[in-house]
Amino acid sequence: MAIPSLTVRRARTADVRAIGALIDRYAPERRLLTKPAVTLYEGIQEFRIAERGDRVVGCGAVHVFWEDLAEIRTVAVDPAERGNGIGHRLVTELLEVARDLGVTRVFVLTFEVGFFARHGFTVIDSDSAVDTGVRQELLRSADEGVAEFLELERVKPNTLGNTRMLRHL
Repeated sequence: MAIPSLTVRRARTADVRAIGALIDRYAPERRLLTKPAVTLYEGIQEFRIAERGDRVVGCGAVHVFWEDLAEIRTVAVDPAERGNGIGHRLVTELLEVARDLGVTRVFVLTFEVGFFARHGFTVIDSDSAVDTGVRQELLRSADEGVAEFLELERVKPNTLGNTRMLRHL
């Protein structure tokens, strides 16, 4: 029996349950934070999924922070499919999405330092990522990812052990 080929495409609302299930597989390890379904529906246009046949086997999103800065977030691959290049395909697609949006820098907050380093990301400290004026504007955002990026005290427990990385496009 032939293994169905892998497709990476824009996510649709019908994919939300599968995306949530992928995220929830990593939540107990605190590698990803569980997201309520409403949050996934609200951000569905940011997601790309990888599917094999009719199964969602990976996901990831691009979230724009500022004129020149976006985050790749919520990258998850079905553990049974790890090592098959799915994460690579997703990150490659997400970087292309960021380019298409006109973003010139992409940020990640990750435990997978080696994986993202192979995609051109380098370790940074959050103070060097944005100037003071932009930081003040970002402080107005209600997005938890922005709060994590800025290392706000209220989200410190969410980011313990994560590494901040940046790639210039």
